[in-house]
Amino acid sequence: MNILMIGSECTPFIKTGGLADVLGSLPQSLREQGTDVRVVLPKYENMDDHWKMQLTHLDELNVQMGWRNQYAGVEYIEYEGVPVYFIDNEYYFKRSNLYGYDDEAERFVFFNRAIMEMVNALDWRPDVLHCHDWQSGLIPALLHTHYKDVEKFQGMKTVFTIHNLKYQGVFARSVAHDLMDYDENMMTEDTFEFYGDVNFMKGALNFADFITTVSETYAKEIQTPYFGENLDGVLRKRSNELVGIVNGINEENYNPMNDEALAFPFRSSLIQKNQNKLWLQEQLGLPIRQEVPMIGIVSRLVEQKGFDLIGHVIDDLLSEEDVQIVLLGTGEHEYEEMFQWAQDRHPNKMSANITFSEPLSRQIYAASDMFLMPSRFEPCGIGQLIALRYLTAPIVRETGGLADTVHPFVEGTGEGNGFTFENYNAHDMLYTIRRAIEIYHDPVAWEKLVNNISKSKFTWETSANEYMDLYKAMIQ
Repeated sequence: MNILMIGSECTPFIKTGGLADVLGSLPQSLREQGTDVRVVLPKYENMDDHWKMQLTHLDELNVQMGWRNQYAGVEYIEYEGVPVYFIDNEYYFKRSNLYGYDDEAERFVFFNRAIMEMVNALDWRPDVLHCHDWQSGLIPALLHTHYKDVEKFQGMKTVFTIHNLKYQGVFARSVAHDLMDYDENMMTEDTFEFYGDVNFMKGALNFADFITTVSETYAKEIQTPYFGENLDGVLRKRSNELVGIVNGINEENYNPMNDEALAFPFRSSLIQKNQNKLWLQEQLGLPIRQEVPMIGIVSRLVEQKGFDLIGHVIDDLLSEEDVQIVLLGTGEHEYEEMFQWAQDRHPNKMSANITFSEPLSRQIYAASDMFLMPSRFEPCGIGQLIALRYLTAPIVRETGGLADTVHPFVEGTGEGNGFTFENYNAHDMLYTIRRAIEIYHDPVAWEKLVNNISKSKFTWETSANEYMDLYKAMIQ
């Protein structure tokens, strides 16, 4: 089976978010099952020169977009057994950032059309084009329109994965004609039309053979108006072709036993784990106390992540509980200020690190006893998975991937790997945090919880098995 993964970022080459981790890890797990899986990305200017110098130039293509006829170079590298192609065009991709430009529609229409030309020219034929997020959302429609009579593409299938429904690629109606070469027949409810505009993701949802998203609960949630971002009707219509598959994490990359960022590597020993807490307390200027529960937060500081809930109760929590909170992240100014204020008011209990550091993030995961992630919505989430890997108990709201991966600890049965609350309510969250602190001070219960955490497994191998089943069902 041949699979071409299409996305706008991929580790280790270029990354802004979780999509890059998926494209960097899932293909390797699929190849281990005997699948010929390859990846295609834009060749961005801010990709590290270490990678640029290793690229091999394969081909030069012409890409027609309306009246434009654009050059597309195809470059190539093999990374850990996975062939990776890069679409090169300096006009579109030689820029300081990956996203956020006025010509975003043109950039990614070009990327999608260049990929179709590349596939047609390659001496290799994918059985499935697996598209990720709106930046590749034109591919399923192109397969059914401009390329429907091209021999190479006959019988080819498409999968479209939603990583975050909030970001859809919505542009002016003129894009359909000027860039996509579509007439008004492709601006209908069953194609790309979205309140008078063009919506790349809606087009993908209508034309893809199958739709996936990154957790079972999120797949259900996005079919409701509250979570559906005005596409819930389309998703309900495609419900028979929509599944949720939870992302994994790279257990080699996130391994507390050989993580070079940690002062004290550990596997299952809480004694060794606690050494990391004492070390981090010293580094951050917090009182060095082994018995105090530490709550870690590593996140973008945005409303989606539940920081308005934290804002309502953080002073009560820090005033009334013997606890330390360590935050790492940047984002919206009001949340940055909120945590700075909390640190100024409670310097012995709050460490606000308004920056981002990969080593510090791992040190926080390893040092913390609990990890707070009260998201308003969360398609999958990676923070809680890393926390579990580092024997840290997640405290999460029951939404999306958080609900699928964190199960509430029950003292009576000894089951569960974390702490959860259902309603998006600050005092429900505060109650849950206080319950976690109470359990922390019960050594027998806490040891049982940590033992459960150590058995939590969310590997890419599991996810790859589910994707393989989907691919096989599609091409039989």
